Amino acid sequence: MKKHSARVAPLSACNSPVLTLTKVEGEDRPRENVVGTSDGQASTVGTSTEGGSSGKRRLHCCVRVTALQVRKALWGIAMVMCVCSSWAGSTQLAKLTFKQFDAPFTLTWFATTWNCLFFPLYYVGHMCKNPERQTPKQRFRECCRFFGDDGLTAKVFFTKVAPFGLLWTLTNYLYLQALRKINTTDVSALFCCNKAFVFLLSWIVLRDRFMGVRIVAAILAIAGIVMMTYADGFHSHSVIGITLVVASASMSALYKVLFKLVLGSAKFGEAALFLSIIGGANFVFISFVPIILYFTHVEYFGSPSDIPWAYLCGVAGLLLAFNILVNFGIAITYPTLISLGIVLSVPVNALVDLYTCDIQFNTVRLIAVFIICLGFLMLLLPEDWDQCLIQLSTKLRKRDEPAEGAAEAGTNSSLNWNRRNRTSMSTFTH
Repeated sequence: MKKHSARVAPLSACNSPVLTLTKVEGEDRPRENVVGTSDGQASTVGTSTEGGSSGKRRLHCCVRVTALQVRKALWGIAMVMCVCSSWAGSTQLAKLTFKQFDAPFTLTWFATTWNCLFFPLYYVGHMCKNPERQTPKQRFRECCRFFGDDGLTAKVFFTKVAPFGLLWTLTNYLYLQALRKINTTDVSALFCCNKAFVFLLSWIVLRDRFMGVRIVAAILAIAGIVMMTYADGFHSHSVIGITLVVASASMSALYKVLFKLVLGSAKFGEAALFLSIIGGANFVFISFVPIILYFTHVEYFGSPSDIPWAYLCGVAGLLLAFNILVNFGIAITYPTLISLGIVLSVPVNALVDLYTCDIQFNTVRLIAVFIICLGFLMLLLPEDWDQCLIQLSTKLRKRDEPAEGAAEAGTNSSLNWNRRNRTSMSTFTH
């Protein structure tokens, strides 16, 4: 059985092409060390030639790396817009769907079933990008090695896949239930607390590095939850909605931490296969729940012709697009930019709620939303952020010192020139 360490990359942190490019360029550097000839003049010429070629090589590498970073930044801007629009759009459309189709679990089941499209979409992209022509069966078997040497067995499914499917369903169901109680701005803002919960669980379960700034961010998230509850005066309807969305964020955090602990890291094909299996298992094993809820009139929606299929497909499609961007967007841009798209959905939902008059912004609510978003952004800081600040300040100081030295040298030279000028003038007078 394949072993995984506790401290591994998350589901979306797959192999990046930037690492491959850096490694390839690093392999060319030892070629610069060339042994010179016995003749001093020939050695000098060879050294200058190699120096010129190495300088050109370094310049070429710098241009390539800079172009790659610019391209990733441009892709990142597009990714931020797509992630923000898909997440905010699915939230707003789900809120609108409940006005005609008040069945949150059925909507959760329907949207989760669309996860079956993950692996087919990945295979199409793999065939277009990869020159190796593998059949779907061969690719499926290769990705199944992610679950162990024996592949996807019944024991592996019920011990390592089914629990994550349950957490996935609970996360989406509680999120949709919260939308029925409170407005979309509060729901999207409170759901951002899941990143703070991920840090706390990773610190406790995975023994991740302790960071004071992330503890402060977690405290800000908890304070924002309390202030959000206080903004509506602790009414039962609001308290229930806030409890539901906080529970949804907790289930999402538990899903991510357990994935690191149990399964480890996943490549693109493995992640796509895993999510497709969750969608297939949802369709096979949970289809009886919407039927029971229908006949017991818990989620009764009349005849199938009364179902707003356009809204349901819109919510499912936007959630599918959001999960594709979050899990596979790392291939073309930075993970931090993807996370920014999630937090930017909060002001987008706020503008929509303000336009539709579904929310009243008071001072407490604005402060709560700001605190939660600030805590989310603080959690995006890298582990060595303090060292990066120290290095940046050191570089700035080094740049200022030569400028000051040049200014002092210029002052001294001018003083010397004035002294010489005075001496010559005095000599001429005498």
